[in-house]
Formats: sequence, structure tokens, C-alpha cells
Amino acid sequence: MMTPSFWSGRRVFVTGHTGFKGSWLCLWLQRLGAQVAGFSLDAPTQPSLFEEAEVAHGIDHITGDVRDSAALRNAMQRARPEVVFHMAAQSLVRQSYADPVETYSTNVMGTVHVLDAARHVDGLRAVINVTTDKCYENLETRRAYIESDTLGGRDPYSNSKACSELVTAAFRQSFFAHDGDAETRVGIASARAGNVIGGGDWAIDRLVPDLLRAFDRGEPAIVRRPHAVRPWQHVLEPLAGYLALAERLHAQPRQYAGAWNFGPRPDDMRAVDEIAAALTTALGAGASFTVQAEPDAPHEAGLLLLDASKARGELGWESLLKLEEALVWIAKWHRARQSGESVRHITLEQIGQYEDRIGKKAAHAAEFAAG
Repeated sequence: MMTPSFWSGRRVFVTGHTGFKGSWLCLWLQRLGAQVAGFSLDAPTQPSLFEEAEVAHGIDHITGDVRDSAALRNAMQRARPEVVFHMAAQSLVRQSYADPVETYSTNVMGTVHVLDAARHVDGLRAVINVTTDKCYENLETRRAYIESDTLGGRDPYSNSKACSELVTAAFRQSFFAHDGDAETRVGIASARAGNVIGGGDWAIDRLVPDLLRAFDRGEPAIVRRPHAVRPWQHVLEPLAGYLALAERLHAQPRQYAGAWNFGPRPDDMRAVDEIAAALTTALGAGASFTVQAEPDAPHEAGLLLLDASKARGELGWESLLKLEEALVWIAKWHRARQSGESVRHITLEQIGQYEDRIGKKAAHAAEFAAG
């Protein structure tokens, strides 16, 4: 798992820091004492976690587009990061059908620009390109995908992320690997996370935000694909994995370079209607949902399973929140915001609670090792 003390004073560059996951990551890095520079377009939704949690306070907030290679390179040179997290993306399947050119230009050429800028930064030790579990050629079988499986993607979003994976591998082999006895100085990895959920996500066409919006309006939420199965996980789960991976890359860049899956345990990969029912229960009175078929909808996978045994075995990372518990955390976050509590405080409080889980796991592991 991650080591909180590692991040104190560490220079970190985050693309896409105004997004949902990027905002959670930047708040966590601030809490850990890192020196964070963020490079991103404006917050992608209204409302946004970035604005409501005042994420810009305490970091170097840079407005920019990863498709602008010169601006990105200048920003990274000024920040002089030791660690780069590349999270900027067009991240919605349905939007990728509406605008495939934007999707490919952001997700593929944006990655090219980030990695090209990174190779000119002195003192850089680790780069993590955050992609998705959807980068695999999904045959919709019951076998969970491992990191060596074939990449693919039928829709433009999934396919663009598979392309981003190929770009990452090519840059690692072409510019960051060293032949012979020369030491690899920079570790380049990709992180493939399952479906991430958590407080502060207001994106459209995502299950949990859509459910919460309907509940807030006092209407039954509409579930369009009740039997679709995904590897759902609270946002703090993969972020802990990214942090742990970055630490290992920093120390041993050659050993930990490559692709990594971060997803829940097999028994926590659930269908959409199970998520809707559990969140309805967690929110209590006034929350309900109904199933409504959408025959003309664009293709989305009906079954996607992810195998994260590599991360568990080699990073000591594992999911610490069962799915039902993660949904309770989301409900608590949502209700606290509705009652007027500080969004920044709510979010940092849940990060602290998750850190407590990490500490207890580490203590338990130490006791076990001692016999």
C-alpha cells in the first residue's frame, strides 16, 4: 500500500486535476504535504468538486489543454515534477460517439504530449498514465482481464484508451528504457481502473450521478441497462493504488514499469440494478428507481470483469471498502453536502477515514509478519 510520509514535500504534476478523480487526488496529495501543480481545462461539470472543495487552494492551478503541446511542456518544465499523474481525458463512452475526433485528440495525442513533455524534465522519476478497464478487447466472457490481455475497444472512448496504452508502451521503450547496464531513471506505467464512484461526481451518463440527480428532484431514477456488470469501486481505492505504484516506480523504475489493473475483488463486481438498489437503501426515504429499456442506445459492454491480482501481489494494494460500504460513504457525502457542510471538509474527512483503514491494514500485516 501507499506510504503517506513519502509524499511530504514531493513535487507532483497532475493533468486533469479539475475533474472528479483529479480533484480527489489533489486534495489527498495536499493532505499528504505534496507540492502539487495541476494542468487542466476548466472544471468539466457544474457543479464541480474542484470548485466546491476549493481544490485550487494550496496547489499551482494552471488552466491549459493537453492538446496544446507547447503550453503543457512549459508548465511541466516550470513545475519540475518528480511524479506525473496523467488523468486528463474525454472519459465518457456516449460523448465519444457524439464527438470521436475530440475523444481521440484528447486521449491519444494528449498522452503523446504529456509523455513527450515528461522526457525533457530533469529529476523526473515516475509517470502514471491513468486509462481504463475498457481498454481491453472485451469479449464479454466471465473471465476477468489481466494486464497481458489483448487491447481493443469497440466504442471510440474505449478504443482511444487502448491507443493511449500503446502510446505509453512505445514511449517507455523508445525514450525511457536504457539498454545494457545503464540504469532506468524514469518509471512509466499505465493504470487501468474499474468503474469509479464517489461523492462529488456530477458527470452525465454515469450511473451514480444520474441516480443522485433523480433522487434530488424527488423522481424515480431511470436505469437503462439493469443487468450490465462492472468492476465498481470507491474513488479512493484506485487512487491509493496510483500512489502506491508511483512510490514503487520512484524507487525501482524498471521493476514496476508497465500496466496495472486496479479493481474490486471478484465478489464485488455487481450489476447495475444491484448498485441502484443498494444506493437507494443507503439514501433512505424518497429514493427509488425504475428500469426503462433504451433500444436505440449506442453499444456499451454488458459484462466487464477486471483481475487486480498483480497489484495485490506486487504492490500490497487491495480494496478496503466493500461495495455496499462504498455506497454508504457516497450517501453520507451527498447528505452532508445537502445539509450545508463544507465540501472540502467532507471530502478530506473521508480521505482521513480511508487513511485510517490503510494504517490498520499495515499494522495487521506487521503483526502477521512478526508471528
